[in-house]
Amino acid sequence: MRHVRYVIILVVLAMTFSSCTQKKNPQTCILPKGCQLRAGDVVFRRGGGVTSYAVLVADPEGNYSHVGIVADSAGKKIIIHAVPGEPDYQGDSDRVKADTPEHFFSTLYASRGAICRHKDPDIAAKASKLALQMFRAHVLFDHDYNLKDTTQMYCTELLAYVYSRAGSPLVSVTCGHDINLPGIHARCLLPSDIYKSALLKHIISF
Repeated sequence: MRHVRYVIILVVLAMTFSSCTQKKNPQTCILPKGCQLRAGDVVFRRGGGVTSYAVLVADPEGNYSHVGIVADSAGKKIIIHAVPGEPDYQGDSDRVKADTPEHFFSTLYASRGAICRHKDPDIAAKASKLALQMFRAHVLFDHDYNLKDTTQMYCTELLAYVYSRAGSPLVSVTCGHDINLPGIHARCLLPSDIYKSALLKHIISF
């Protein structure tokens, strides 16, 4: 019960902080100018919303609450990520999305970020193409956080899946954590699991 009360307090604080900052500050992008993204780059962000705080409670070793992968679409860089609660239009389903870097790293969703890069550019490019295919297939968000079901995806599961399919698993799915939070009772991969992968090189934090 103590842990549940702690989560509820964090949620209330998050909602208060989020509402205040959105009223006072216009949306800007925290991605540093001149930062060059490559296909397959793994991008992390930390948000100030309820979901982000819940992830950070579950992942005390991590600094980030969400992760995506950079892909190339007709010569433009986009970020593929599986996320709930960010509809593009009324009635939009929670799903694998494609957003511009400016949107992904908007202050509406991000207070800090980081970029990591796979050591093999060919593997990275292959993983990014697989992620783009999942976006185009309209893969839904996995609200059950079930690592055994690859028909739906949550953010870290998506990264683990595409890099595994590309021939270079970032982390073993057996390294999941038992999460017991209000609404989430599952064995999950957390953002810190991806961030700590020995196959990724840290490029920048901001």
